[in-house]
Amino acid sequence: MPKLAIAKECLQQFGGLDKPLRDKITETLAKFEAATHTGIHMEKIADALNTRYRSIRINQFYRGIVLAPETGDAYTLLTVLPHDDAYMWARRRHLTVNRATGAIEVRDVTTIYETLPELVKAAEATPDRLFAHVNDADLTRLGIDESTLPIARTLTDTVQLDALKPVLPETQWDALAGLASGLSPEQVWSELGADIVDEPYDTDDLDAAVARSTDRIVLVDGPDDLMAIFAHPFALWRIYLHPTQQAVVDATFRGPARVTGGPGTGKTVVALHRAHRLAQQTTDPVLVTTFTSTLTDSLHAGIKLLATSPEVLDRIDVQHLDKLTHQVFRDRHGVPKLLSAADETQLWSSIIERLELPFTKAFLAAEWRHVALAQRVSSAAEYLSAKRTGRGRRLGANQKAQVWRALWEFENALRERDHWTNETVCREATRLLEERTDKPYGHIVVDEAQDLSPEQWRLLRAAVPDGPDDMFIAGDTHQRIYRSHVSLREVGIKVTGRSSRLNLNYRTTAEILGWSLQLLRGERIDDMDGQLDSIAGYRSDVHGMPPTTKGFGTQSDEVGYVADTVQAWLESGIAPGEIGIATRAKRLGTKMQDELFKRGVPVRSLEKAKGATDSVSVGSMHAMKGLEFRCMAVAGVGAKQVPAAGTITPVEEDVQTHDRDMQRERCVLFVACTRAREDLLVTWSEEPSPFLVPLV
Repeated sequence: MPKLAIAKECLQQFGGLDKPLRDKITETLAKFEAATHTGIHMEKIADALNTRYRSIRINQFYRGIVLAPETGDAYTLLTVLPHDDAYMWARRRHLTVNRATGAIEVRDVTTIYETLPELVKAAEATPDRLFAHVNDADLTRLGIDESTLPIARTLTDTVQLDALKPVLPETQWDALAGLASGLSPEQVWSELGADIVDEPYDTDDLDAAVARSTDRIVLVDGPDDLMAIFAHPFALWRIYLHPTQQAVVDATFRGPARVTGGPGTGKTVVALHRAHRLAQQTTDPVLVTTFTSTLTDSLHAGIKLLATSPEVLDRIDVQHLDKLTHQVFRDRHGVPKLLSAADETQLWSSIIERLELPFTKAFLAAEWRHVALAQRVSSAAEYLSAKRTGRGRRLGANQKAQVWRALWEFENALRERDHWTNETVCREATRLLEERTDKPYGHIVVDEAQDLSPEQWRLLRAAVPDGPDDMFIAGDTHQRIYRSHVSLREVGIKVTGRSSRLNLNYRTTAEILGWSLQLLRGERIDDMDGQLDSIAGYRSDVHGMPPTTKGFGTQSDEVGYVADTVQAWLESGIAPGEIGIATRAKRLGTKMQDELFKRGVPVRSLEKAKGATDSVSVGSMHAMKGLEFRCMAVAGVGAKQVPAAGTITPVEEDVQTHDRDMQRERCVLFVACTRAREDLLVTWSEEPSPFLVPLV
């Protein structure tokens, strides 16, 4: 009985076709397993570059190109195109095997041959060559074959390399792009994946190469699986992982492990696949968690797409961390009486007034959260010896005694009133979990780990027993958007020697990425493990237009321009759900939404538009975390809005906290800008944000 595999390029094409044609393709291919070759109109192709190419009739106008096996019954669908284009594809493109990775490759042979003389002629006009610093042996070791090598040797700049992306084999182009970006052959080798071997593969065995190409080709397990795949054509991560991502997913670790990387590198993808793999291998419950409900909803949707069976899905518990915390608390104590933010402020004020203290409410609240709670301080002696890293205001012994008295009074008032804060609920839930010998989970996967507090980390550590693969952590401290700072070692989570980094951005163009990275230039950002993090080597191989930055005299002019731009995007064929608008101030977001609504543009606030594809999404910069849009407007990036004054500790009160607050605001803007895939607009009224001054 014939079986069908689908190439990634084919699935990418499928998403851009109109629905009637998609339905017809799905109907045709769903019958593949039960159909005879004649029944599905499989035919040989005259003059095809590969004699094993076959065509499948989709309808009167469309054909699919299939690679027939030399032996066996596994066929591979390579592309679906209009009749004449499909046959031209088969006559211009050849399949080969990458000698380094052993994977299948597609190359546009005709275009390569037509282009080479022009490249040679252009190269004669300059002595400089793009890859003059790399010898032939290293290029060959990276899988550059005898057909691609002459082309590589003629290239003089990256523009030529970018133009060749559609015609060169993808893996070979990736290797050349890595070298062109400044990576060493060893670094490129590492990025191409752990399965590369020293001995070259048999380049004549296409069937074996297809079987090895799990990052590019997926075997369909029956019509139902086919339907599920085609129902989500843009969720390519459900099927295709880069070898470097797959290696992290498949690894076995002796304890907690971590994956880091900039925006768009696939950390969440890896985390979801990791959770799924653990659930397949064990009967223990697997927790997938993060710090916001919006992200939790996205993770839950991803797990549902990924799960291979109801049993596996049932073993994966996707929960917002605060919800888990309160659940553990309620199981013992019932629903807590939470202290409101206004009441907390009033309580600190009353303590300051009664004790006649020379400290502000904000300082004492931060000292309680970031020193006392973070280090589990419970006595005056412990507070006197506690580290105050990141707390720039120095305190003498007498001042520390005064502060401790205030912190004790605050905690005592909570007990007397029988009130709780989210932090004390988490502390108590952690204590309850630490007492339990029967931990609720066998494995825990954490996404967006950079924004969890020390007490939340202790809770997670207490929710799973120590052991192999107990915790898997995904995050990037360059995207920290809240005030939580933590050393994983100090909360009992040791990842040293079990950390991986992803460097290739799959979402954002190189132009948007390069511009956004300048927002963080010079910032010293920790890695949550006692060292500084780095964005060295982080890159995108996809190119496009640079971001647009524009200032206005008034906010109304700015709102009008953003609305004009959104309408232009829509008129160019961009779907409403592929457009996002982020603002730092909620009031400006409301004005944007009102203006678009007045113009008849479908628009919703991000909170109400979760998962919506029929409207433009408007939300805060914070709410954009974990999302992506084809076109993105980041508005209101003016000096009075970014950084947001109310979030910045005065420098005279605590210089280190002030600096951390400013860094966090930079990260918030960085996160918002890197939500854009293809087009980024950044606007402001009056004076631009100081973060933008070097860039505009």
